Amino acid sequence: MEKRILLTIAYDGSDYFGWQGQRKADQPTVEEALVKGMEKFFKQPISLLAASRTDRGVHALGQRAVFRVNTTVPTEKLPLALHSFLPEDISVMDAVDVDETFHPRYDCVWKMYEYKIYNGPYRNPICRKISEFNHNQLDILAMDEAAQVLVGEHDFKAFCATGSTAKTTVRTIFSIEVKKEGDFIVIRVKGNGFLYNMVRIIAGTLMMVGEGKISREQLQTILESRDRTKAGKTAGPNGLTLVKIQYEK
Repeated sequence: MEKRILLTIAYDGSDYFGWQGQRKADQPTVEEALVKGMEKFFKQPISLLAASRTDRGVHALGQRAVFRVNTTVPTEKLPLALHSFLPEDISVMDAVDVDETFHPRYDCVWKMYEYKIYNGPYRNPICRKISEFNHNQLDILAMDEAAQVLVGEHDFKAFCATGSTAKTTVRTIFSIEVKKEGDFIVIRVKGNGFLYNMVRIIAGTLMMVGEGKISREQLQTILESRDRTKAGKTAGPNGLTLVKIQYEK
């Protein structure tokens, strides 16, 4: 029986060169590893249509992808059935049937990303793959207050990496918060879409706010300038996780 299925996928992106791309043989992608395991299980060609293309070293808890397959396996049993066919750093967390009209990217209502900063006097080797290290004493309250400047519909060209092919740099951020959670400072951003490296540039700029190098008013000026050179550095990919992609249904 042919089905069209939406997967929710989690992965540690540390050893991958992004979700997808034209890569060399020694540069594996998450998509390639996932498809390889799925084809072994289903014994037929598999093609995935993903909701988002994460970059090299970026992680996910809620990546989404649709595929078509002929199978009698109940859809709800696929996460467990695929478990032993996938590498340890990739896991299918959920599977649901979808109709022909559903599109994983265009039907997205919002996406949520988290950026984790390990903020202490010394680097923690255990946390190096899931967070960016910053030894400076960061002012979390100042970071959170300044971040509210970015909420709403704006032209985020100043927070878009060079080389982006986006037709427009206007995006809407629904919410952004900066909180202390255990050993980490977490920047949590929810929006209708994100530009190339946008969250990582926001994270790098907010760290400058936390260090006292940029004020809330200066962040407003940077946003309005639409000039990438005025924003902070692009924070490392290791701290970034795609947490959730939400659909109306």
